[in-house]
Amino acid sequence: MAGCSHDCESCSSKCGKESFLVKQNELSNVKKVIGVVSGKGGVGKSLVTSLLAVGKAREGKKVAVLDADITGPSVPRSFGVSRERAESMDGKLILPVKTRTGIEVMSLNLLIEDESKPVIWRGPILAETVKQFWRDVVWGDVDYMFVDMPPGTGDVPLTVFQSLPLDGIIVVTSPQELVGMIVSKAVNMAKMMDIPVLGLVENMSYYECPECGRREEIFGKSHADETAERFSIPRVAKLPIRPDLAATVDEGLVEDADEAIVKQLEDLV
Repeated sequence: MAGCSHDCESCSSKCGKESFLVKQNELSNVKKVIGVVSGKGGVGKSLVTSLLAVGKAREGKKVAVLDADITGPSVPRSFGVSRERAESMDGKLILPVKTRTGIEVMSLNLLIEDESKPVIWRGPILAETVKQFWRDVVWGDVDYMFVDMPPGTGDVPLTVFQSLPLDGIIVVTSPQELVGMIVSKAVNMAKMMDIPVLGLVENMSYYECPECGRREEIFGKSHADETAERFSIPRVAKLPIRPDLAATVDEGLVEDADEAIVKQLEDLV
């Protein structure tokens, strides 16, 4: 390829080189791996990841969440396990933390003493940490693993796309047209890497008055359907603005989210 730097790990092209998939340890058997991505931050990607995990757990599936958002991990707080600490099994392997309903979680915040301290690491270290979460954590038998990725198309999403056996991704956006444009980059990145886009979630799509049921598109007209049609994304979910849900997540009780909000996502996976 013209202009090739011969550094395959930093390249999104597939030109016949060997696979960069990272093998898991013998004590782990993850059947389905679903990435949750967004073009920018602040659109509720971690919320969607958590709700997807809760939905599958309610179906009786064995579920895990790998928090690949190393510099901005929020999954442990959503599940109320931010004060827990992942333990070492034999000095090499790591045991994930289990939530109240048995969902397994691995996040950098479960390994450090002070979650308020910033993680000031360069890309290669971030990427290696994600690989370690896949390779060195004792996940056991898992039906569905959801990977919460950092926003954008940088080192960590590229590492997840290349190193983990993704069965597909779900893209999270919000109604603003600018965000839709940014999300197109995430979708195009997945297509370049031959990763199926399973669905599009438009978070904060509307607000429904609890008294009269009237819907208001507070953040502007929805572009989810036209974006999905443009990129041939098969499924769309639109989540409302729900102050009560935000409070539930802030309290670490995402597993108590009401069935109506969880069911809106069940067809995506």
